[in-house]
Amino acid sequence: MTQTPPVSGPDAPVRSGVRQAVRDIPAYPFTPIDVPYKLDQNESPYDFPPELKRRAAERLLAHPWNRYPDLHADTLRAAIARYEDWDAAGVVITPGSNVLIKILTELGGIGQTVLTTDPTFSVYTLEAQMLGAELVLTPLNPDFSLPVEATLQALAAHAPGVFYVTQPHAPTGHSDRPEDVRRVVEEADRLGWVTVVDEAYYQYAGTDYRELVRAGKHVLSLRTFSKGWGLAGVRAGYLLTNPELAGQLQKLVSAFTINFLTQAVIETALEHPEYMRERVAEAIAERGRIYEAVREHPTCTVFPSTTNFFLLKTPDADAAYRHLLEHGIVCRRQDKLRGLEGCLRIAVGTPQENDALIAAILALR
Repeated sequence: MTQTPPVSGPDAPVRSGVRQAVRDIPAYPFTPIDVPYKLDQNESPYDFPPELKRRAAERLLAHPWNRYPDLHADTLRAAIARYEDWDAAGVVITPGSNVLIKILTELGGIGQTVLTTDPTFSVYTLEAQMLGAELVLTPLNPDFSLPVEATLQALAAHAPGVFYVTQPHAPTGHSDRPEDVRRVVEEADRLGWVTVVDEAYYQYAGTDYRELVRAGKHVLSLRTFSKGWGLAGVRAGYLLTNPELAGQLQKLVSAFTINFLTQAVIETALEHPEYMRERVAEAIAERGRIYEAVREHPTCTVFPSTTNFFLLKTPDADAAYRHLLEHGIVCRRQDKLRGLEGCLRIAVGTPQENDALIAAILALR
């Protein structure tokens, strides 16, 4: 058997083992900026309490570091299950909920469909495009509410895959009527979609869709320790679902993915949730204070929010962004997203940070 030699020289075609879908996707759109007030990533402004850090460190020191951690983080899954009043077999945990979004796309999106709203959390769309799923976006209503009828039509018109409904919504901070969420989730589940209720910010909204998950066949709740718990640096996200669906997802999670440090910190946090509740209560109060302070601004509009961030609509997002930077505040531009022209996304900080933010916004023209 003879083989034709490859074409060489300047006219040779460019060859690459990297899939075109990967090359076509830009890197995650974030550039860190060093300023006094960091309000661009929706983090808690407070570190883990020092006493709890000490307790977590004692736990970590008690572990033999020469041994692998649990294969599937079973000890930590059990701790989360106790806190959430859930069957441990229905808990899956990974280093951050973005990893769960990736494996959810692998589970139900590759060669199938990912359906969500527009705008939405960018990781949904990035993973769908990178893994070659058909991406279907239904535009939010002008008031940022869930487009129920358009969503139902899209669910019926496409072969099942993964459907994301975010409550509260990112990046708008809006919470939908529970009856609307129930309607689209139940129909998606009936049609066979893997239906993800992303509840990353649920503590700030006072919402909880666990019962909707319990009632479904292919429904799950996606949650994180990065926001209300203030543990973004530890990297831990989890989901709640039924044991059968969790078992299918667990096949896609790499072995030994949760290390001893993560386990020690999360176990300690779960034993002392009062610190989280106090901080969430403060963030809610501060969110209201910011809203009242700037709601009468002559040129900007602050939108109501049920999260630890809010949208500020400005006449010129670029000028407003630079104005806040000059005052030592970094936020996140959202003005290139559908329906968010002129908008900045700003996290709620400490009272001192929020004082500086309010003063800077009131000086904005």
